[in-house]
Amino acid sequence: MTVTETARESVASALEQERVASHLNPPPSYDLADHPVPTGREEIWRFTPLKRLAGILDGEASDAHLTWKTSLPAGVTLSEITADEAVALGELAPNDRPAALAVANAGGAMLLDVPAELELDEPVVVNLEGASVDDLVWGHLVVRVGAHAKATIVLEHTGSARYCATTSVLVGDGASVNVLTLQDWADDAVHLGRDAIRVGRDAFVRHTAISLGGDLVRMHANVEYAGPGGEAELLGLYFADAGQHIEHRLFADHNAPRTKSHVVYKGALQGQGAHTVWIGNVLIRKVAEGIDTYEENRNLVLTDGCRADSVPNLEIETGEIEGAGHASATGRFDDEQLFYLQARGIPEDEAHRLVVHGFFADLVRKIGVPQVEDRLLTAIEAELEKNVGANPGREV
Repeated sequence: MTVTETARESVASALEQERVASHLNPPPSYDLADHPVPTGREEIWRFTPLKRLAGILDGEASDAHLTWKTSLPAGVTLSEITADEAVALGELAPNDRPAALAVANAGGAMLLDVPAELELDEPVVVNLEGASVDDLVWGHLVVRVGAHAKATIVLEHTGSARYCATTSVLVGDGASVNVLTLQDWADDAVHLGRDAIRVGRDAFVRHTAISLGGDLVRMHANVEYAGPGGEAELLGLYFADAGQHIEHRLFADHNAPRTKSHVVYKGALQGQGAHTVWIGNVLIRKVAEGIDTYEENRNLVLTDGCRADSVPNLEIETGEIEGAGHASATGRFDDEQLFYLQARGIPEDEAHRLVVHGFFADLVRKIGVPQVEDRLLTAIEAELEKNVGANPGREV
């Protein structure tokens, strides 16, 4: 046996060892008994207004569905599989009640398959549209990207529904994947979603979560690694209006050596009762030597009456790492930026717009899907019209 083979066996053995439960994330399980109905006192539920979930956590059965519209490049397939087949593919088990309920009640899963070695020149687009907030819809999607493939996948959510779903993204060794999920719901929609990503050896994944619409949106992104050398970039952008609750939770589980994760989420809030929540959790396990991780969250408060909760966490079980850090900030408009613009003859409302666009600009440029970038800039402008354009003389 060579030295290389011995090292590989050592790493594989470490990855297969029984894991100690993280303080940052509940243990994964398909058993609903392991995910009791929350009371609101639990750490993972303390920011979420449970009364506004419209009974989703009760787990009532439903035959309602969203309307699927797809654009699938040549070679990409979409098919139905059973829940057991989804488990056999190696998806991450649910780590909260909504995800477990989605698997239990969806009646199977949809498999979006990108074969190994396939390099796509155009994005895979899946639009999921709801008809009414009266509809309770369960969803289970598995995205499998083969080894050394290259793909961009866009998941759009529009219309209205009470939607609870889990999406598993399985990325093969050496693959490069850009996954974008857009929550552009009607004002009354409720969406509980979990995106669980397993990154293959030496693979790269960019996951971008954009949340604009809906009454209550709670998204949970999980990442873990199937081998050394995997890299995950987690991006997020959100804009909350009056009375809207938008919550993003992340868990990067560094369970393999020489892996990387980089998190940047930015949000803006305006209107009475607008509430955003960002929870960034990173676990560096004992086996994960030589990893590098950083997480950042920035929030821009545009009017009075808003609340932004931002909680970055690191749990480190080994000191043999390249780097680990986090940053969080919440604030109002930068008076110096506004003064600079207005001193050059730019009207106040236009100066506010420029500052907000500048706040989001670097993040928008990283999305990598031009049609989504353009749509997002238009959506930001529409959001600003509600307050910035309507009240040019207000105190900020």
